[in-house]
Amino acid sequence: MLPELTQEEVLRYSRHLVIPEVGMEGQRKLKAASVLIVGTGGLGSPIALYLAAAGVGRIGLVDYDVVDESNLQRQIAHGTDRLGMLKVESARKRLLELNPFIQVDVYNEIFSSENAETIASGYEILVDGTDNFPTRYLLNDLAVLTGRPFVYGSVFRFEGQVSVFDARRGPCYRCLFPEPPPPESVPSCADAGVFGVLPGTIGTLQATEVIKLILNAGQPLIGKLLLYDALDMSFEVITLRKNPQCKVCGEHPEITHLIDYEAFCGVPARPHPQVEVGEGFDLSPEELAQRLQSGASPVLIDVRHPVESQISALPGALQIPLEKLPTKLQELNPQAEYVLFCRTGVRSARALKIMRAAGFQHVKHLKGGLNAWAERIDPKMLRY
Repeated sequence: MLPELTQEEVLRYSRHLVIPEVGMEGQRKLKAASVLIVGTGGLGSPIALYLAAAGVGRIGLVDYDVVDESNLQRQIAHGTDRLGMLKVESARKRLLELNPFIQVDVYNEIFSSENAETIASGYEILVDGTDNFPTRYLLNDLAVLTGRPFVYGSVFRFEGQVSVFDARRGPCYRCLFPEPPPPESVPSCADAGVFGVLPGTIGTLQATEVIKLILNAGQPLIGKLLLYDALDMSFEVITLRKNPQCKVCGEHPEITHLIDYEAFCGVPARPHPQVEVGEGFDLSPEELAQRLQSGASPVLIDVRHPVESQISALPGALQIPLEKLPTKLQELNPQAEYVLFCRTGVRSARALKIMRAAGFQHVKHLKGGLNAWAERIDPKMLRY
């Protein structure tokens, strides 16, 4: 039995009600629907806002973070007045400001194999608003094992992807990506950057797919992967096929329950602000400053993208981006002393492992990166 619409709701959704594909019955379906959005950042913001505006009756929001100033370039559910607020609470406040006729549930915790089934219980559609592979594989497997659709989206710099994975009618995410990429090959949003408007485009497309699923209208992106490039404003649709050998939705599935997805992907679902590579290889900002002041002359290597040096830099450092480091090692002296650095220490830790594996013995990395240097050594240096 679908819920009735009040007079206030009829007025609010009147532009929907005159569309034949929606009408009163469709709007009542939206009011009866329940959607779980994991992530309330760049993608989760437009997804949640448009589902709330459309009148989806129950929206669940999962996140574990607080609003940071660097989020506001793209995470439009939040605002300057909410810096430091839990993201789920900030998003809930915004959604209810937009539409007080809906229910918004919040879960301030990391979405994991231990709590996923409990949190997702009662929601019809699962939506990916995340930026990490462990949570993405977890959402996919949960959707397959419980017979629900999974609306997928991802962004990287100027490019984005959208699909609907529903193993009952087509392939799942694992059919397309059986294994996660190597951790070192996938830079984070903080390291690679993202065009501010891109999550809005992709998140809106995801919200569109959710609403189509609820209304049973049009053709959802089941069995299709939509690719978007903002630089040349191009859309491409690739046809996907179900993999009979898929480990979760294939003919002989090996995965019959939720697993440890951080171990499977080799990365944490929640990135650590600093990376420690072990005793003897971390160099604090104070230690580096002391060595430079004492006349020691280690070779400084900046493994960031060259454009980042426009923000901050250490004088005299070599610029060798992390992705180019393996091909540049032959140009370096294995006997020299090196100190690697980046923005926060994540990429320099990866660079250190590459150099150590290649036989470089005298190499360390700046723990906390240039942001830590700016906070503790040079307050005039810009942090980002």
